[in-house]
Amino acid sequence: MSLAHPPRSFSELEASIRERFNDMRPQFQAGAAFLLDNPGEVAVSTMRALSQRAQVQPSTFVRLAQYLGFAGWAELRSLFVERLAGEPKAYAFKAKNIVRRSNSDKLVAELFTAQRANLDASEPKSADRMLAAARALVKARHVHIAGFRAAFSISFLLHYLYRLFRPSVSLVRASEGALELELRAIAPQDAVVVVSFAPYSAEAVRVAEVAKEAGARLIALTDSAVAPIALKADHCLLFSHDSPSFFPSMAAATALAESLIELVISIDDEHAVKRLEVAEGQLHRTGAYVSR
Repeated sequence: MSLAHPPRSFSELEASIRERFNDMRPQFQAGAAFLLDNPGEVAVSTMRALSQRAQVQPSTFVRLAQYLGFAGWAELRSLFVERLAGEPKAYAFKAKNIVRRSNSDKLVAELFTAQRANLDASEPKSADRMLAAARALVKARHVHIAGFRAAFSISFLLHYLYRLFRPSVSLVRASEGALELELRAIAPQDAVVVVSFAPYSAEAVRVAEVAKEAGARLIALTDSAVAPIALKADHCLLFSHDSPSFFPSMAAATALAESLIELVISIDDEHAVKRLEVAEGQLHRTGAYVSR
């Protein structure tokens, strides 16, 4: 059933799509996921070009717009144009397209170009949401961080950096089949950070489910606003990972993780800095670093 009234802003549109996503037909899901994950391209591209990229029929976007309460595609697209008008990093999306069109045989140059494009594309996706996510971490009684397989490196980085100035942070490892035991520690006053990108890890989805069941705050670091771990997340931070290599680029995810920790320190202010100084002093005294 179509919405009685269309969303009035991009944020309302995103909330509406995420709420109704699981009930949408497959073609609508594909179209809606593309719209939310590529808002800059929607604002500057034709419907035919977008349909080719999303691998759906152009008419799908028209029917999706009507399903969401709009008169047609133009009215839906206007929300993306408004969003882009206030976004200082609009050219990032053009850079991303340039990478896709590149025919260079210089793999190293292509890889570095892809890394830069991922960074530029990820900043506008999450910059305005990161402060709220950082505040949720600061307020939490305990922070649990999870990421599996290819996403483990990002979760480990988050855990390592955060543990330097906060003891109440734990890394969910799920080693020796102990995932369910580790998840029993999640409480309503906690925050849970889950990192995952397509193809999404079953363990990551399980952690997100338990976090919501426990009443904890869920922060998703992922590649899509409608990823399984994102649909019910309290805070969703998105990153791009396109790469000419066989393995997805982790540059933007790494930048997102580091930026999140920097924001946490800025909020926690002197307390975090003092704890960081203590931790650094202990590392030097215990011989963790080679003396010059």
